[in-house]
Amino acid sequence: MRTDERPLAVLASRVRTPALLAWLRLARVFQKVDRVSAAHLRRYGLTVAQFDVLAQIGAGEGMSQQELADSLLVTKGNVCQLLDRMERTGLLVRRQEGRTNRVFLTVDGRALCARAVPDQERTLVALFAALSPEEQGELLRLLRKLDHAIDQPGPAMARDFSAAE
Repeated sequence: MRTDERPLAVLASRVRTPALLAWLRLARVFQKVDRVSAAHLRRYGLTVAQFDVLAQIGAGEGMSQQELADSLLVTKGNVCQLLDRMERTGLLVRRQEGRTNRVFLTVDGRALCARAVPDQERTLVALFAALSPEEQGELLRLLRKLDHAIDQPGPAMARDFSAAE
């Protein structure tokens, strides 16, 4: 067993509720997919975070740094540091429009995006091939339902969160 999986295994040995076991399994699967993605993206000289920026900007050039931060679920400060590094390597440029910095890929950034994004998509499709297309659709439906429920907590979730404080 990998050392990063031990805490999950220890917790799983004590936990028997389906919700907690599902969370543990989701975390474990995410860690594995993230690890494979990171190794795959290193061949392009990218981290997972840099790939996320490349893919987001490639899909919508000219977005503001704040829009990028919001889409990546990180702070604007984190995005600024990441963009600084990517700008130094010649993958993107920031252009000031009024008080807003807009982000665009360079020619090199577009070329890398055109190679890395489809290749990463193929890698993810291969990882999820253990599930049938129907199972993948069901997984997506269930994760979307959970995602939306967490975004819109009801009275039970509010009660649970306030009790923990």
